[in-house]
Amino acid sequence: MASIDRSDPVILGHVLAEHRDLFHLMLAVRSSLAAAGPLPLERREDVLAAMHELRDHLRDHFTQEEQGGFLEESVTRIPRLSAAVQSILGQHPGLLAELDRVIGDLESSPADPGVWARVDRNFASFSAHMTAHERSENAVVQAGYNEDLGLME
Repeated sequence: MASIDRSDPVILGHVLAEHRDLFHLMLAVRSSLAAAGPLPLERREDVLAAMHELRDHLRDHFTQEEQGGFLEESVTRIPRLSAAVQSILGQHPGLLAELDRVIGDLESSPADPGVWARVDRNFASFSAHMTAHERSENAVVQAGYNEDLGLME
């Protein structure tokens, strides 16, 4: 077991892997949207599958964070991070709802000629919010472990 003064490599490895997985899933959605191009109806299922995979992973990721782990460990190490952690955890429902709206728009408007541009724009907005959320998490983890983990972009 790692001491309070040393980073736990298992927790830190998990943080890096989770964030990398989320990045790749968001990239898969972006790629699916880009590939939809001139044949949106034929590619709609691919885009929806990528979005649902991201949604499921994100739900599991958020549930895991809310049940403890690296954020909780950061607060244990540095209690003043508690407000930042609560703010991060409080963003989870809004991020899931934002992604749900993008998915719902695509599911309910397949014949709408403007749906692809709207979904692309709204997913880009969600991605920006998700990236900001992950940066906040990274900042808390780095502060909690008091070392540069190479997590900040």
